[in-house]
Amino acid sequence: MNARTEPADEDAAIARPPLVREFLLVAGLFLVYKFGRLLATDHTREAFRNAHRVWDLERALHLPGEGAVQSLLLHGDTLVRLANAYYATVHFPATAALLVWLYLRRPGHYVWARRVLAAVTAAALVLHLTFPLAPPRMLAATGLVDTGRVYGPSVYGSPDTDTLSNQFAAMPSLHFGWALMVAIGMIVATRSRWRWLWLLHPLLTLLVIVGTANHFWLDAIVAGALLGGALAVVRPPHRTAPRPTDDARHVVRPKAPALVEAGR
Repeated sequence: MNARTEPADEDAAIARPPLVREFLLVAGLFLVYKFGRLLATDHTREAFRNAHRVWDLERALHLPGEGAVQSLLLHGDTLVRLANAYYATVHFPATAALLVWLYLRRPGHYVWARRVLAAVTAAALVLHLTFPLAPPRMLAATGLVDTGRVYGPSVYGSPDTDTLSNQFAAMPSLHFGWALMVAIGMIVATRSRWRWLWLLHPLLTLLVIVGTANHFWLDAIVAGALLGGALAVVRPPHRTAPRPTDDARHVVRPKAPALVEAGR
């Protein structure tokens, strides 16, 4: 037989967690996160003070200006609208798609990814509550354009009337943190030679969140650090050695030649 078998890994021996339980767990974590973010919506003055501090720190660290990225987007209305649409529509669906695919195809990796995302999100919530931060689009000192408001589409209304989101929770950027986890999850859980192309997702997300003035560079750097800490604690399942193919199991090996009789 010439049939090829895929490498075995721990996913083959791990049963999928109960679907209803997982749905309720993920939905519950999401609601806790959304509710927790809204607890910091009234910290307007502190959020703007922190924004000035972050902006000044980036200049002291000689980080590239966010305006350099935004100027690339502003060369044409179509490009900046695409960036706004990417920011508004890709974040949650891409993360949900990762979890669904891993649940169906790699249950062991699904449990690992869900735990990592939960850890990163919980740490981000703590930062949102202790370090409220206005995004650069609200800070006049940056000279940046609120591309969502000017060109559309925008996911935010006026901060004074927006009751669905906390616009002062820019630090850290979960847009970037989750996008990076999507890429890492797919790279770890698959064996395709093209799997490294998944890194384009967090790279594009980084350019979008900075270019649309929704996040500072440091928001993404802190998100990456939190994800690195979570990955160091929550380890993925280890792959075992590949199973031998049918051909390898049925190969008849030649016997060693008989020893020459003594005395001949």
